[in-house]
Amino acid sequence: MIVTVFRSRLMPGVQDEYLALVERMREIAENMPGYISHKGFFADDGERVTIVEFESEDAQRAWRMHPEHVEAQRQGRLKYYSGFDLQVCTVLHESHFEREAYAGAGS
Repeated sequence: MIVTVFRSRLMPGVQDEYLALVERMREIAENMPGYISHKGFFADDGERVTIVEFESEDAQRAWRMHPEHVEAQRQGRLKYYSGFDLQVCTVLHESHFEREAYAGAGS
């Protein structure tokens, strides 16, 4: 699995317009082959963090190079972001815990 962590700060006054673009990017990403999930959050200090998961590097690369996503990246640099950091990571280990499943196993 490939995980992309995108941390950004927005320019003043662009949040509503930016969130409309984010919604369009979400629609496209969800329909890309190899898409797993994504979540976006605004931290208390104003930083936005988006985490996107794809099955493979090829799937993540296809998303990165999608024409509308390329244009959104360009628009981000031109008018939305005061700064950002991007990390693309390979998952080395993964585990899950669900209380209900755990409680049922001890019965």
